[in-house]
Amino acid sequence: MNQSAKIFVAGHRGMVGSAIVRRLQAAGHTKIITRSRNELDLLNQQAVQAFMQGEKPDYTFVAAAKVGGIQANNTYRADFIYQNLMIEANLIHAAHLANVQRMMFLGSSCIYPKQAPQPLREESLLTGELEPTNEPYAIAKIAGIKLCESYNHQYARQYISVMPTNLYGLNDNYDLNNSHVLPALIRKAHEAKQGGDACLLVWGTGTPMREFMYADDLADACVYLMNQGYDGPLVNIGTGTDVTIRQLAETVVKVVGFKGDLSFDTTKPDGTPRKLMDVSRMTGLGWRASTSLEDGIRLAYQDYLSKQA
Repeated sequence: MNQSAKIFVAGHRGMVGSAIVRRLQAAGHTKIITRSRNELDLLNQQAVQAFMQGEKPDYTFVAAAKVGGIQANNTYRADFIYQNLMIEANLIHAAHLANVQRMMFLGSSCIYPKQAPQPLREESLLTGELEPTNEPYAIAKIAGIKLCESYNHQYARQYISVMPTNLYGLNDNYDLNNSHVLPALIRKAHEAKQGGDACLLVWGTGTPMREFMYADDLADACVYLMNQGYDGPLVNIGTGTDVTIRQLAETVVKVVGFKGDLSFDTTKPDGTPRKLMDVSRMTGLGWRASTSLEDGIRLAYQDYLSKQA
């Protein structure tokens, strides 16, 4: 991507989109196009097509999505499938009509079957049943991947899909009803510390294993792929290492400085037993994540504190 290219980042106010914008700015890109939700309703097909025809970006990153943790995915199932299907379909088709040749679609590791062999390989897509709690979201993301593949096949576009692992970082969502496990733990640990609590309650048994990547590492990988001109099949992006939820909670309370005990609410769902990405395709392309879990959590916690002031 040359520095004079017009680059549209959909979802620039979210954790992933804002990280991509920061990475592009750091690389010297000055023609970064963004629109807030108030300025452009991505659920409105006509509005999205008019926007794309007017701007005609050279590159597009589709980081816009309705996202949430287990509770949100399981409660708002219709919202998650409908809104994500509409957002991706509107953006991908409008980009094609506006002759955008290169686009990146960001999916999610939940696209893989619940019982897929670990670590999760890209070839496991559509080989088994999905995790029930987030199946609507996963199906929407799978549809986005297939949209990209289909436009590539029929129209020779270069629309690539990347599958990030569990992400955290700046501009994360800390709403306890809708957030993912790591930001929820940061908030809970901070509030427990502030309240002088003796105990921090964690959902589930603490035994499931999860992989976590700092969002700015993902952004670096996305820009790297665009600059490399990668034009292959979907590719996993992660760290290649995982921890138990208990280990994650222990790291969070260490960073936050909470001195109490951990307890686990085993009446709450664990979700998928393990989700570790096989990142050999990405490492084969010459990229690896660089931010350690503890360092990333420290950066995320500072961001959380800055928003409480």
